[in-house]
Amino acid sequence: MSILEARHISKAFGGIQALDTCSISVEQGEIMGLIGPNGSGKTTLFNVITGYEPADKGEVHFNGTSITSARPDHVFSLGLGRTFQLTRIFSRLTVLENMHVAAQRRGSRALLSRWSSRHEQKRALELLDFVGITQHKNELAGSLSYGQKKLLEFAFILIAEPKMILLDEPAGGINPTLLNHLSERICELNKRGVTFLLVEHNMEFVMGLCDRITVLHRGAKIAEGAPEDVRKDPLVLEAYLGG
Repeated sequence: MSILEARHISKAFGGIQALDTCSISVEQGEIMGLIGPNGSGKTTLFNVITGYEPADKGEVHFNGTSITSARPDHVFSLGLGRTFQLTRIFSRLTVLENMHVAAQRRGSRALLSRWSSRHEQKRALELLDFVGITQHKNELAGSLSYGQKKLLEFAFILIAEPKMILLDEPAGGINPTLLNHLSERICELNKRGVTFLLVEHNMEFVMGLCDRITVLHRGAKIAEGAPEDVRKDPLVLEAYLGG
């Protein structure tokens, strides 16, 4: 059963066709990878799915509901969370204050109120422990390492208990120790029923983590299947090596 379907999505920026009738389908409970050379349309597809860019053509459905051209906050409220290539956290707030904002879901205005319950605060601390940064809870988020900021953004999303998470280059700039930790967290959440779609350039990471992989090139899907099949697909090799 598909939890996410993007059908025949097209998106152009001026004379550049970022997506060209691109379709993907993600099954509930799987970890799916989305790969392709630079400029193949991966992040644009994420932006269309989550409402940050309107599609020129096509439809997006999540968990049986149309989210075509829906606002990002509405998409989020339905249980579809995402991270970004450049982390979106509040650098001048502490790590725990960031989680407070996430729990209230009202932006920085949340700081004007207290935690709505002890359970909510306990949940935030549990998630910081889950991603491995509890010891930094009282530090400014801007002082964290790049990898730790990514873990904070991950925890920030998890507090809403999403059904599915889109990860945009989660391995980028993360040292091997933190990357292994992140991989373990993804697998654990997946066992609990969370579906993942991730864009990634680290082939070792994506091939070892994902159940299935879709490959984009010049805004269109050129291959899809198990990691071992995609790895040796002639069209995929040509896209990466031939440009």
